[in-house]
Amino acid sequence: MHNTYIYILTAAIVTYFIRVLPLTLIRKPIQSRFIKSFLYYVPYVTLAVMTFPAIVEATQVPLAGFIALALGIIFSFIGLGLFPVACICCMTVFIIESIIL
Repeated sequence: MHNTYIYILTAAIVTYFIRVLPLTLIRKPIQSRFIKSFLYYVPYVTLAVMTFPAIVEATQVPLAGFIALALGIIFSFIGLGLFPVACICCMTVFIIESIIL
């Protein structure tokens, strides 16, 4: 009833066009400040959209994920690096889940 090869072919064509169309349509450097700033922030937004649900859903207690996220944001704004912030978030989840469960 369903042909897997059609699905694979469709995915390949869509992926091909997404990568080839910008190369063929945009030949000059981009001058628009709006488009440049949009393209600059796309990787960060994509990473945030993929990471945020995992932070909350990966824990057994969603409250632990929310608290770890809040602490991670606070400590990263203070200026701590990625590794210390990750350690603080992991310890936060561990402690909260140990208390609740």
